[in-house]
Amino acid sequence: MLKFLGRVVGLLFVLGLLAGGLLAWGYARYTQKGPLETDTNVVIPEGASVAQIAAALTTAGVIEDPMIFENFHKLELWIAGPDDRVQMRFGEFAMPAEVSAQGARQILIDGPQVQRRLTVPEGLTTEQILRLVNGAEGLEGELSVAVAEGDLLPETYFYSYGDSRESIVVRMRDDMAGVLDELWQQRAEGLPFETPEEALVLASVVQEEAGNLQEMPRVAAVFINRLNRDMRLQADATVEYGITLGAGPLGRGLLRSELETETAYNTYMIDGLPPTPIANPGREAIEAVLQPAQSEDLYFVADGTGGHVFARTLEEHERNVARWREIEAQSQEDGGD
Repeated sequence: MLKFLGRVVGLLFVLGLLAGGLLAWGYARYTQKGPLETDTNVVIPEGASVAQIAAALTTAGVIEDPMIFENFHKLELWIAGPDDRVQMRFGEFAMPAEVSAQGARQILIDGPQVQRRLTVPEGLTTEQILRLVNGAEGLEGELSVAVAEGDLLPETYFYSYGDSRESIVVRMRDDMAGVLDELWQQRAEGLPFETPEEALVLASVVQEEAGNLQEMPRVAAVFINRLNRDMRLQADATVEYGITLGAGPLGRGLLRSELETETAYNTYMIDGLPPTPIANPGREAIEAVLQPAQSEDLYFVADGTGGHVFARTLEEHERNVARWREIEAQSQEDGGD
């Protein structure tokens, strides 16, 4: 009997040694450098099980043995106890090269999620911006929120994998409303409009007509001076919008017949502002309209360098136009050589 008990004890001792050795071997695999050669991002789907997370890490080349990852994750949960247990999260995470399985697990628990960005340039129409949102990688869901022309603030927006398209568009809309309200409170006196919405309409015209940020306040002053004198805006960009209705750039110059065709947006033919914005202006364009330059300019025309030359009188403007036509003609000759 004693001999039998001795054999049992010996067997248990051997099994203990084997188990301890196996545990030590597994822990070494769990904590050693991983096979990942370069930094990579890994997406963990919402609701993924531990086995599915391990499979995703294996597929991405972050870990070699999914069973090691699964078993030591469960062991760490058991060691932590019910009060201190933490769970891995879903989303997109950056995994550094050679990260261990243990390190990968810790990143999924408390590491930062990858921040993606969507840059919306100033002057796009709402239709164009919604196309950008629909094409942005990592965003999910359909768009149902109603947004009109001029409702969205051009800016760089950060988001995480799995965020909804709707949430991004709502942020754009809320940011535009916030900027417009802020700048409206700081507006100059004597402006020819009574509501922030009217200011937004003119800001969209300035956004499309100005050649650069620096001249926006002066371009805004021209349009404000014209409105104060009951002169038509005569802005080419509004005519183009009346043709495309926000679908995208016209892609060619305007025809004389188009300048002479009355639409709700042809400011050569209608008095005052067009009925809606013609694009989504940036903060600078809105600020320019609400704090325009102090000038008596009534006209401007391209100067051949990406900006404009301004004039107070029609006679002066006609001279500027003649110079611009000379520049155009010379450019066409140079292009034809």
